[in-house]
Amino acid sequence: MHLRLPLLISVAVAALLALPAAASAYFVHVIAPGESLSSIAAADGLSVQQLAAANGLSPDAQLILGSDIQIPPQQAGVSAPAAATATAPAVAGDGDSDADDTGSTATAVPATATTTSASYVVQPGDTLTAIAARAGMTVDELAALNGLDPNNLLISGTAIRVSGSSGSSGPVYVSTDTSSASAASQQPVGAPAEGNPIDPPYPTPERVNAPEVGSIAAANGVPASLADAIAWQESGFNNDLVSSADARGVMQILPGTWQWIQSDLNTGAPLAPASAADNVRGGVEMLHSLLDATGGDSAEAAAAYYQGLSSVQQHGMYSDTQQYVHDVLSLEQQFGGGG
Repeated sequence: MHLRLPLLISVAVAALLALPAAASAYFVHVIAPGESLSSIAAADGLSVQQLAAANGLSPDAQLILGSDIQIPPQQAGVSAPAAATATAPAVAGDGDSDADDTGSTATAVPATATTTSASYVVQPGDTLTAIAARAGMTVDELAALNGLDPNNLLISGTAIRVSGSSGSSGPVYVSTDTSSASAASQQPVGAPAEGNPIDPPYPTPERVNAPEVGSIAAANGVPASLADAIAWQESGFNNDLVSSADARGVMQILPGTWQWIQSDLNTGAPLAPASAADNVRGGVEMLHSLLDATGGDSAEAAAAYYQGLSSVQQHGMYSDTQQYVHDVLSLEQQFGGGG
């Protein structure tokens, strides 16, 4: 979390850092006035889908003037990361943020920008009302989508389809992990989040890209576009970044928050303290936990990642938090999130 301390380097939307090349054959192109994904793709002999996938964007995304985009080699077989249910071990989130996730028993269903519905396996005790609320639907909408009687009981183990509320193509987030939401309430803020400066995570001269972040997020039940947006806003995908608050890495995690993620959220192998991928996993785990605690509300989860969940609940969003959330949600659109 940021804890209202300024970053050493501002990573606002208006000053995006350069996207790293995924391989030596990639090169960076600066967006000029009037350019679009289609015009850039045509000039470089690529399809819009290839160019969008190489940058973790929706093919319909609007480009930001002055920002950078990766141009993959024409022969590269790039593909967008596939969404997945949360079956992989969860990893922790950043100390410059307070998003939670776990690789716990949560069942989260993120929908990609090209997916209008996803399946969800009914858990013991589930009801149409509860599932509909978590998916942002009405009971009637969910029942109609699956040909069910709203008054009948659900059968545990049955797969049902879920989708966003009418008129929305945004990511669907459904979780039954109450332990994750409970863990989020223990998210450290202030001195506990700062921890000991000699403790991990440790910055390394590594960069990741949007597909890599999105893949880790999808494997841990977090919408890829939201994780991409936070990783970009926090560090520009740079694992070597250290803020003035001592938050570190791609997801800008403070030492105390890192320890909390390891002990309370991560159920898989211990996070490697000097790994860019595990820094992302840590942030994703925290983000997952925060999404659980906020009912899947991306804006509130992003605010909690930045300011701390307890602080947001007690004081509301500070003005800098509001700006952070605005930037993250704008970036989420660019990375393929729905409206």
